[in-house]
Amino acid sequence: MAEPTVAAFLTEWLDSIAYSVRPRTWRRYSEYVDLHLIPELGSTPLTTLSSRQIQGVYADKIAGGLSTMSVLHIHSVLHRALEQATRWGLIGVNPTDLVDAPRPEPLEMNALSPEEARNLLEAARGDRLEALYALAVTTGMRQGELLGLRWRDVELEQRSVRVTTSLQYVPGKGLRLSPPKTARSRRHVLLSELAVGSLQRHLKTQREEMLGALWEDNDLVFPNSRGRAMYATNLLSRSFASLLRRAGLRHIRFHDLRHTAATLLLGEGVHPKVVSEMLGHSKTAITLDTYSHATPTMQRQAANAFDRLLGP
Repeated sequence: MAEPTVAAFLTEWLDSIAYSVRPRTWRRYSEYVDLHLIPELGSTPLTTLSSRQIQGVYADKIAGGLSTMSVLHIHSVLHRALEQATRWGLIGVNPTDLVDAPRPEPLEMNALSPEEARNLLEAARGDRLEALYALAVTTGMRQGELLGLRWRDVELEQRSVRVTTSLQYVPGKGLRLSPPKTARSRRHVLLSELAVGSLQRHLKTQREEMLGALWEDNDLVFPNSRGRAMYATNLLSRSFASLLRRAGLRHIRFHDLRHTAATLLLGEGVHPKVVSEMLGHSKTAITLDTYSHATPTMQRQAANAFDRLLGP
């Protein structure tokens, strides 16, 4: 039996994990394998793949203009794949363990200031998706979580929502509801009065839409105008871009609304653990590392506390 090449192994590995990872995760892994790993390493026999060879590929990618974060993702995918190769007994040692992975660049985010966030929500007032933007800014829910939110998970009287699903695009199959990103992503989020009020108005408008002959009731809080699941690309191109222009704001990603929620809360002194639970982070340390720029306010509060306790 011929010795498998890196390309043959990676292809088999992708097939083996297709049903154990989220569709978007599998698609991302597949892109890194097809675009970067197989072209560079595919013809190499798996057992002769060396850490020196891998390190050279990373260096070439960075020299060619690929970001260090992208190369770090490539490294993570290759490391996971080769860990499986060791468990299958195909290789004795994972060569990526001996490779120096590139250091990630500082995370770039464009969190809105309180004034900009107010401008955004004011510009969204009366918009069909006003409530979606209100939830995005005041809860930090992910785009897929918002588009996958169902009315059965909304409790307006208790002012809360349960995050139990996320809407994802699966190549060849279209949109599918799947579990959230991690176990901690399944969470219970309390709502502000602002968010509750916008949801109440949204529900009233949606009930009027339901009277249309073409409406499909899928229990979605934020479907398209016919009740079907909404594609994220349509949300961005047909709604979010024009909303930013109406609000007079610079271009930001939809995900930056999640950063905005976290930054505003931490800036107001809300405990990082509370913010972490609201965002669905797996660890509070992730929240602190990601939003370290917003914690000086909390440090100032700590210093002031000592002045109150021990000062003259």
